[in-house]
Parts: sequence; structure tokens; C-alpha cells
Amino acid sequence: MIKDLYKEGYTQNRELSWLRFDNRCLNEAKDKTVPLIERLKFVEIYTSNLTEFFRVRVGVLYDMTKSGMTKPDNKSGLSPKAQLNAIYPAAKRGLKKRDEIFTDLRRRMARAGIEDLSVAECDREEMKYLRKYFRRQIAPLLAPQIVDTHHPFPNLQVGIIYIAVVLSYKRHSGFAFVPVPSTLPPIIQLPHKKKVRFVHTEDLIMYFLPEIIPDAVISESLKICVARSAYINENDEIFFDIDYRKKIAKVLKERRKMNVTMLVFSAKPSDHLKKYLATNLNVTNREVFICTAPMNLKYAYSMADMLDEEMKEQMTFAPYTPKLSPSLNYSRKLFAQIQKKDVLLSYPYESMEPFLQLLKECASDPAVVSIKITIYRLASHARLVDYLCLAAENGKEVDVLIELKARFDEQNNIDYSRRLEDAGCNVSYGFDQYKVHSKICLITRVEKEKVSHCALLATGNFNENTAKLYTDLALLTSRQSIVDDAIAFFQNMAIGKLDGEYSTLLVAPVNLKSELVRMIEEETAKGENGFIFAKVNSVTDEEIITSLREASCAGVKITLLVRGICCIVPGIKDKTENIEVRQIVGRYLEHSRIYVFGKGEEEKMFIASADFMTRNTERRVEIACPIYDKAVQERIHKMIDIYMADNTKVRVLFPTGRYHKITDPEMPVSAQNLMMELTQGSTQVIPRAAEVERTPAAVFSTTFRQKKKKKKK
Repeated sequence: MIKDLYKEGYTQNRELSWLRFDNRCLNEAKDKTVPLIERLKFVEIYTSNLTEFFRVRVGVLYDMTKSGMTKPDNKSGLSPKAQLNAIYPAAKRGLKKRDEIFTDLRRRMARAGIEDLSVAECDREEMKYLRKYFRRQIAPLLAPQIVDTHHPFPNLQVGIIYIAVVLSYKRHSGFAFVPVPSTLPPIIQLPHKKKVRFVHTEDLIMYFLPEIIPDAVISESLKICVARSAYINENDEIFFDIDYRKKIAKVLKERRKMNVTMLVFSAKPSDHLKKYLATNLNVTNREVFICTAPMNLKYAYSMADMLDEEMKEQMTFAPYTPKLSPSLNYSRKLFAQIQKKDVLLSYPYESMEPFLQLLKECASDPAVVSIKITIYRLASHARLVDYLCLAAENGKEVDVLIELKARFDEQNNIDYSRRLEDAGCNVSYGFDQYKVHSKICLITRVEKEKVSHCALLATGNFNENTAKLYTDLALLTSRQSIVDDAIAFFQNMAIGKLDGEYSTLLVAPVNLKSELVRMIEEETAKGENGFIFAKVNSVTDEEIITSLREASCAGVKITLLVRGICCIVPGIKDKTENIEVRQIVGRYLEHSRIYVFGKGEEEKMFIASADFMTRNTERRVEIACPIYDKAVQERIHKMIDIYMADNTKVRVLFPTGRYHKITDPEMPVSAQNLMMELTQGSTQVIPRAAEVERTPAAVFSTTFRQKKKKKKK
């Protein structure tokens, strides 16, 4: 651990960096080049991201503060309490901005024929329809909870909207809570021939409160929701029980009662209601938020289904279907083709289908004897599980290492683990203090005493849904050196050996970080001839950050393409002036990890499951896979060139710790759009990285300040 890194002056707090990333997502909702419905989705992404942030990261800081920890954050010098004091005002500013953007979008959508209505705005026929809908579809599902001497204050759950009610009867007054069932649709579309008109389900419930709670005078009603800490210390004794599935289920129950880190009101509450809720939820004014945007924005994802073709074309991204990789012939056996060459799949531009078809093929191939795989997150309906179960039922040895501690996917993984076991798969659950986050599959085939293998190593999950939304890479290979390490990896996992030896793969927690640092040091020794490129989701690891700073001081040109948190600040003279940090937020979530060290014959290239975060390098089981195939290397280089050419969705991190936009209106390039066009066979020329002007963040910052001065004049 490097002590007092923040005193060096080139790092920043991870939590505040994360909030800036989320703000960057929100800015996409303001971008007029993005279709209206897609802009609404970015408002929802911002909201769900912020909720998760308050559950996980703020939950950690709460626990630290409650336990009396005052140790400052290594990268900013802020204590846990000071971090919370900085987070809450920033989050309130962000939510105010979110509400303003939503109000503007609502107006624009109304002008385009999509009307988001209050119940009071509905006409007579619509009210007749809503009354009937409420009484038949909603009222039977409602379970109002009166709070009095016989009924305690309810345990408000995360993800549920409640109508909080102040009421009175003839002899007494009190409170009630009406939970909005999550099984109900978030909005109710009204019959209309020309326009799309709808009301929010919780608004309709609030309108009909007199029917739900008869014989009471309702003096106040508001929508509320809470965020609770989802953090549970993995070193707690709960993680050492015998039945692993039971202990994870216990964790899920514990989360329902964790600290409330955020209490959201739909409008300003009375002092009476606010004090009552604050007392019972143990929150202060700091944790109270008043927001006007809907609490459930998930309807943004289904709204396109309500539109006619003309409206859909105007208000949503043009549909894109991931393509089959042209590297394979799908009329022939896939396993045999992978024996002859490495194949790279690039999601979401290309489909996960080749891998799924490979599993399906091998599940029924009499010569296939085993399939081994690690699983972190799966789709809610996973064909991958179908094929693994089919393989086991066909007598193959199927070993599945499934991570039950994948946050917020625990229940889904518990359910799948049972199904896999029932089909005859050998299922294991990872390790007490380490999450298994690697993405690897190994298939073994034996025919006429000849043993052959096929491995897949990927940057993202084996999730058929997110493979259409996240950018990820997956390598299919039979290269012996990689296969040998894959065999050793699964053997080590089977006996709980986390410190195994590997010749080609970089595996955390054993050698990933040490090898990364060693390769950075190799480039440092080259001085101005050194080169480092890394595309990751986050940069927080102190040792890697320090090594990158030393490389920068030696003159090494370093480009970091970081989607989210970045604790290293570029452009600081005599420290990080040779480091450039870029960020791309667009239609797809940038999720792939690529490491490149050196150039030419000395180049080392990897794709990986790990970010430059301490949790990945020290507390998870991760894999970085080297790329040896020249054609695959060249293809990844072309991807990097495209990312570097982006001047539409890219932002550059300045020495101030903030991101700024760079554009070229005369020749706009969107990396993600260009990737889609090229995958569909476009002949558009790709700008090579060497031809793209590379301007360090320090120069960007100077230019930016000069432009601001000119504007003021």
C-alpha cells in the first residue's frame, strides 16, 4: 500500500470521479443528436446508476463512519465522513439537473405526440377507462399498511415505490403506506388513435386513495422510495457457513434491513410527515431528496413498442442486429475450425451466437468429454445454461464455477446453480474472500485417442442480453500454451489453489498485478520509446497508478481509455504530463478491457476481465489473455484506431479532474457508429491512430482556458 498518495497531487477521489461519470451519462440525455426516447433512457441510466452508487459505495462509507473510522482516502485525503459530506451535495445537484432535463424531454415528447399526463389532465373518456382499469387490474393487488399501535412502521424495501399517506379518522390520526406492486406496469397507456398518451401507475393509485383507504380523511399523500446499503462485509462470519447457497440467501435478507442512505420524496413534504419518516428511517436532512421526475423510469425501454413506425424511426436509434462473425463457416463444425485458427468475437457488433452454437454442437458431440466454465452473470433466460444442462444429460463432464456473490444477481445465480445441479453438472461456488470474475470456458474432445481442446476467454459475461448492449471481446482459440494454462486454471480452482503457476495467462490474485507492473516498468526503461495503451472501466489501483506516473516521468506515451472511475489525473507537469485519459459514453456501454505494452515486434497485447482496480488485481479471480495471432492483433489495433479517432462521444480528462468535449464538426467520427458500419460491410476508411492528432490533456486544458478568455472578451 502506497501511503498518502494524494499528497503527490495527481490523484482524485474515486467516489467523486464516479459521480462525474454518471453526470456524463446524464449529459447524453441533453444531446440533441440523440433521439428522444434514447435520451429518456439515459435519464433512467443515470437514475439507476445513482441508486446503485448509494446502495454500494455510500453504504460502505456509512459503515466506515459508524465504526469510527477516520483514516483518509489514499487518493484524496478525505475521511469517510468528509467523502459523504462531498457526495450528498454533488448528488443533489445532479438530481436537480436530472429533473430539469426530464421536464424538458417531457415537453419535447409532448410536441412530438407522446404525452406524459397527470391523472387530472385526462379527459372524461380516459377517466372512465382509468377507473375501470384501476378497479379491475390494480385495486385487487394493493395492500395498504396502516401504522398504529397494532401495526408497526413497515420495513420499506429498495426498488418499491410507496404512497406515504397522512390520514385521520373521527377519533385518531395516523399514517399509511401503499406499496406499488412491482408486478404492475410502470405506465398505463390510454386509448388514442393519433397520439401516445399515458399516466404513471403510482399517480393513478394516489388519485384513487379514497377508494383504497375508505372512511379516512387524507390530508397529505406523497410518493416515496428509499435506497438502502447493499454492502455486507465478506469477511463476516456469515460467509463461513457450511451451505453456501443458504448464507448468500441470508445476505439478501439482511439487505432489506440495512441503513437507509437515501430517502426520496416526489414533492416537498410537510414538516409533520418529513419528521415522522426521518425518525423511523433514521435519516437526516442530508439523506432527504425531493425529486420531480418519475421514480420508475424503466418504461423508457418499452416505449418504442407504443410508437408507430414513423415515430419509432424518429425517436429511437436505428435498429442494429449483431452480425455473425465472418471468420467461421456455420455450415461446418465450429470446433474443428477453431483448431486451425484463433477467432475474435466483438460484441455487440458481432453476436455471441457462434459461442452458443459451439456449446450446442459440443453438447451433442459423442467425442466431447468435458466442458468447464466460470459464470458471473447470466441472462434471465440463458440458452447457455440449456446447452450446459444438455451436455451433462448427454453424459459429458460439465464443471461450472458459478459466483453467488455477483452483487444484485445473487438470486438469479442461486436459481441457475440448482438447475445445473439437477441436470448433473458439477457446480462449485467460488471462494470465501475472492469473487470469481474471470470469463473462461474450456472444451475437451477425445477421438481415436487424440485429445483436442478449445478455449474461450472473454472480457465480459456469458450473458446473451448484455452481449447486445455492452462492448466486449471474446477469443476462441486452441493455441496450446493458452489451453495448457486453461487446464491448469480449472484444476487449481477445483482444489481452491489461488496461487497456481501460469506460463501465458495473467491470473489474479497470483500474477496479474505483478506482471502488469513489470510490463509498465519495461516500457519505463525505454523512456520516450515506450508505449502503453489500456482500455478499462476503472483505474483505482495505487501501485498501478504509481507505476504509470513513473512511466510518464520517463517520457512514455500513455493513453488510457477509461469508461468510469479514474483516480489518476493526467496532464500534471513533471508527473503525469505524458498521460492522456479519454472516455467514451454512447449507445453501447464500453466494457471491453484491452492492454497494449510496447510497439512492433516487442508489443504485448492482452484482452482481460480485470480493470485497474485493487479489487480486481488482489481480491478477485481474473484472467488476462495474451493475443498472439497476427490477424487478431491487427483487428484489435483497428478498433483502437477507431476509438482514438472518435470526436463525437469522446471526452478528455483535464488536470482539473473534469472531462471536456472535443469535436470536429467538419469530420465527425463516432467510434460506435463506425464499428456498426464496418461490421455491416461499409467501405469507410478507418483513420489510423498514427494519423490522429494526439494532444496531451495538459495542452487541451491550456487551449480550453484560452477559448474561455476569448469568449469573455
